[in-house]
Formats: sequence, C-alpha cells, structure tokens
Amino acid sequence: MKLDLYQVDAFADRVFNGNPAAVVPLGAWLDDSILQKIAQENNLSKTAFYVRTEAGHELRWFTPSHEVDLCGHATLAAAHIIFNDGQFTDNADNAVSFETRSGILTVQREQNLYTLDFPALPLSPCDAPSPLIKGLGGITPIQILQGVDYVVHLQSEAAVKEIKPNMILLSELDLRGVCITAPGDTTDFVSRFFAPKLGVPEDPVTGSAHCALTPYWSAILQKTDLLARQVSLRGGEIFCQLKGERVWLCGNAVTYMKGQIEF
Repeated sequence: MKLDLYQVDAFADRVFNGNPAAVVPLGAWLDDSILQKIAQENNLSKTAFYVRTEAGHELRWFTPSHEVDLCGHATLAAAHIIFNDGQFTDNADNAVSFETRSGILTVQREQNLYTLDFPALPLSPCDAPSPLIKGLGGITPIQILQGVDYVVHLQSEAAVKEIKPNMILLSELDLRGVCITAPGDTTDFVSRFFAPKLGVPEDPVTGSAHCALTPYWSAILQKTDLLARQVSLRGGEIFCQLKGERVWLCGNAVTYMKGQIEF
C-alpha cells in the first residue's frame, strides 16, 4: 500500500519554525492500529489523518502513542494541504470543515492566513497534585487551574522560559498535559506545553491549549483580541480571538516535505 505523506510547519511563515505535523490523506479509514503505527513512525507530536466526505472531511489526530480529542496545529496543517495541493474546490467562504471528536471544526483561508474556529475550553481553580509542583521544579505559581490540561499561571515570561520540567513526574499526572503561562514581554501572554504521558515531552506550538488560554487571559486582560507566543525552542505566534463560546486561532503554515509511505 502507498499513501501520500506531508510534513507541514504550522503556526509559522517559514520552514524550521512553528510546530511540525504530519498529514496523511486517506481514501477510507484504515485500522486504528495502522494509524497508530504510522504516527509512531513519524515521531512528531501529531499526525493528522483525514478522509474526504460529501459534507467535508473526517479528521483524526494521533501522537506517537495515543489518539487525541483535539489538536490545533495538525488541523491547520491538514487544511493547508487541502487548500494547496489541488484538493480544494473553491466556495464562497473559502473554508474547509472537519468532522472530529470535538465536533465540527472549520478553517477559513484569507490569503496566506488561516483561521481555526474551535471550542472555548473552560478552566477551574484546583489544588496542585504533588507531581505537578515537583515536576516543574518546586515553583510558586500565581494560580493553578484544570480543564483538559493543568494550567499553571506564573509571574513572568522569564519564569516560563526558565522552567526545566521533570518529564517522568509530569507523566504521572491524570490529565492530558501541563501548560505554563504568564504575561508576555511583547505579546499579551506566553506559554509552554508538556504532555509526556502522550509521548510529547514539549510541544512546540499547541493550538488546543489556546482554546483554554484565550478565555482565561481575555478575562484577565479585559480584551477579546490577543497575541500569544509559545516560547518553546522553535516557538510560534498565534493570533487569538474570543468569540463567545468559540475561539478563533489565526496563523500561517508552510509545507516542508511531501513523500510516500509504503507498507
């Protein structure tokens, strides 16, 4: 069997930046074990698989070890391939829609900028489990919250950058991952994201985390349009807008590679 394989740098306007995702278009769904093996072989934080349907596309995301419920950068990467590799039929909205575990997600293109329409994810204050504080080096946070992930509010961008996480301890946590965040020096807020239990020690740019960070920082800063930067080694910027119970995440993407899988 041969399958097309793309690698896209998402939330980036040039290669070697942003968050790399693999994209594999399918004519029909393969067995889940095959999808997981392909994602493991790709060894990127996410591999996106999609199947075209009459209504749009079905989309699924896999880390090297797990299927996940929501992923921003791999959705952006999949839309980028659909728009730019001859698979897109123009419509009035210049948008593609995906049926996913998190409902219908849409991506709209305006020139080279993509806007993802995602659900806003709630956060609530919580007590810190022991592995969380120890895993982040014994920090003293301003606040700890939980939703899909733990979110740790720190004092400054410098504090976020200085964290040296213990991935073994963080992999013991019960939630998907850990997001640390703080006010940005030149942006509204910054963040880093760790999900070692899913085989992703540090994710370069995490769209889904911004579904929770956007409403959180919107309430603090009293504004609905926010510029965010994920201060990982590769780094990336996301333009965030809070739209009621939805979050719009805007960014660029660039194709790094096209190849074939043979098995």
